[in-house]
Amino acid sequence: MNAAPAPKTSPGPAGSADLAARFTQAFGAVPDGTWQAPGRVNLIGEHTDYNEGFVLPFAIDRTARVAIGVRPDTTVRLLSTYGDQGVVTTTLDALEPGSAKGWTKYPLGVMWALRQRGIDVPGLDLLLDSDVPLGAGLSSSHAIECAVVSALNELTGAGLTAQDMVLATQQAENDFVGAPTGIMDQSASLRGSKGHAVFLDCRDQNASLVPFETGPAGLIMLVIDTKVSHSHADGGYASRRASCELGAEVLGVRALRDVQVADLEEASGLLDELTFRRVRHVVTENDRVLQTVELLAAQGPAAIGALLDASHVSMRDDFEISCPELDVAVDTARANGAIGARMTGGGFGGAAIALTPVGDEQKVRDAVVKAFADAGFTAPDIFTVSPAAGAMRIS
Repeated sequence: MNAAPAPKTSPGPAGSADLAARFTQAFGAVPDGTWQAPGRVNLIGEHTDYNEGFVLPFAIDRTARVAIGVRPDTTVRLLSTYGDQGVVTTTLDALEPGSAKGWTKYPLGVMWALRQRGIDVPGLDLLLDSDVPLGAGLSSSHAIECAVVSALNELTGAGLTAQDMVLATQQAENDFVGAPTGIMDQSASLRGSKGHAVFLDCRDQNASLVPFETGPAGLIMLVIDTKVSHSHADGGYASRRASCELGAEVLGVRALRDVQVADLEEASGLLDELTFRRVRHVVTENDRVLQTVELLAAQGPAAIGALLDASHVSMRDDFEISCPELDVAVDTARANGAIGARMTGGGFGGAAIALTPVGDEQKVRDAVVKAFADAGFTAPDIFTVSPAAGAMRIS
């Protein structure tokens, strides 16, 4: 691969017409279309997906957008509107795990995974634009992958179902990018619906929509991006997954999904202390997801605050994937009016969410900003999100 000087493109989110114009400026042709896919916030259910458990994410109103033009050859050219990497050029035949760097590994990984499935992926030019914060635990990488897989499914006439696309992007993450992730993020991005969360059973991979409308409940969802960057392609995530697999093996179950809260007392005598705490998080988190789904149906979003709080404590103490910035964000938000708060995403940095009464959001923002300054942390980025639609063509 090689990078050329970047064309003149302005950073920041672009509408479909603007993105198409930037594509033409960069590549000298009109794109065949533009597609978008959202990032996601995981409402609850952290590190349960690869344990065949339950998760409850929702697609957010922050998206990755791609303009794509099919080429008559096997050349692939990629450019993003942010960063200074310039145009990255490669070929279809050069695609193999470990061959890509930076953001390009996500679209290239999808192309590779589709080719592994026998789909005739063409050479193409691709321009990426995104307003999903990078490294914040809001699934910026999966948003890119889901936009690209949606585009290529249409452009190739492959006829893939949503589940097919979920599995293709998971293969891209696992085998091309080298991140041992589950299917939650892709499922939220591809299956999301406005005003709903996606309840996903990661064993049978069935997904259903659960109403989650904060506005009518007088609530707003704040995201607190700590600016502590995280990456799934490092040892922390993989070591937690390995602990879970060890726990399941020792307990004689297929996956930790098969361990119930009532089984934990017996499990404590069979596992070493560290593995037990990892297992306890997953088992209790699965239970919290199921309770959250029940409460949303029966009482609405105002009833789930205590479960969000308990989830964070479990991730902080048992799974040990929080960090000082996330803990300050969560504790400060709760002390200043949020009815529930937790870190979200894979951990080791990223973002926290705070379910906050409408009218209290500025108080929470100000308090968190001050707490970060007092602690000597980098100033956080705080914004609201709403449950939004999943991946789609936009032009």
